[in-house]
Amino acid sequence: MQVTLMEGILISAFTVLAGIDFWLEGFYIFRPMIVCTVTGLILGDLRLGIIAGGLTELAFAGLTPVGGTQPPNPVLAGVMTVVLAFTTGKSAAASIGLSLPFSILMQYIILFYYSAFSLFTKKLDVYAKNAETKKFTRLAILPTLIVGLTYGVVTFLCAYGAQAPMKDLVNSMPVWLSHGFEIAGNILPAVGFGLLLKSMLKTEFVPYLLLGFAAACFIKFSNLMPVAVIGFSLAMIVYYRDKKEKANQKKMLEKIDESSMGGDGSDGI
Repeated sequence: MQVTLMEGILISAFTVLAGIDFWLEGFYIFRPMIVCTVTGLILGDLRLGIIAGGLTELAFAGLTPVGGTQPPNPVLAGVMTVVLAFTTGKSAAASIGLSLPFSILMQYIILFYYSAFSLFTKKLDVYAKNAETKKFTRLAILPTLIVGLTYGVVTFLCAYGAQAPMKDLVNSMPVWLSHGFEIAGNILPAVGFGLLLKSMLKTEFVPYLLLGFAAACFIKFSNLMPVAVIGFSLAMIVYYRDKKEKANQKKMLEKIDESSMGGDGSDGI
């Protein structure tokens, strides 16, 4: 399969929006689940986009920007996972590993922008001090426009311009190396989910995790929707239980305050 010029332009246009959203962290359309699905839809293979989105999202589940640090870029990872699987015929799992160089490339470009855009701050201070709102607004928006344009150009060059060399490179790989990428791609979602659990999991919630794991692995479902319903139900139980406990504690404190205010403070002597 081959990415056409129009498909390359449409994918690049979408990554402009996703890249700006990742820069601003506004609507979270930059997540691989959405990026892969939209890319698959543009390429005419929605099923591939959804499968790649699920795997890539799990791989990036625990990778979030903290301060000035940047994880591998999720936008390029999502786009190139689908593009590589589409053009080379490899599985989505194997394409995750193959997409990492493109993801890391965009990661370093964004890190460079973090440093380069700091040069604008002195000029912004001057505009703010002089109350030059129009100049301040234009200069404040400029980095976002540069980032969005960069996403579009890089994605077009990688997804459309370099598809033939990429296809030749992947097809020239020995079987053991391709199989290694596939194994690594299957492991990455587990690693990403493990990183997420490391920062979020509490001991009191381990039973719920085990219950969900057992339901997903040992009960035959046609899809994972029943597991999601079970998880939502358990979350609602915990939410309303905690809400009731807080209400009871509030009433108890109010009664204690009333009893302490109602006394005359005498000791009976």
